[in-house]
Amino acid sequence: MKADRDKINRLLKTAGGQIEGILKMVEEDRYCMDISNQLMAVQSILKKANNEILKAHMHMCVKQAFQQGNEEAKIDEIISIIDKVSK
Repeated sequence: MKADRDKINRLLKTAGGQIEGILKMVEEDRYCMDISNQLMAVQSILKKANNEILKAHMHMCVKQAFQQGNEEAKIDEIISIIDKVSK
């Protein structure tokens, strides 16, 4: 992985901590909207982490594939990810 590992680790650990908090909220039968807000916050952090990884992939792996003439496979990978995100 070519992304900033420290940044990705920090984001994922934050998301993990929030998920633990959400589990506790569910166990405590907290207000649904509060739980939903926390879930959206976790989704936002995960999206940010994924964007960082995809940016690094584009700048390193995809760029290298184009330089080596192997761009089709990398383009297909990106299209596959975009398809998953847009569903």
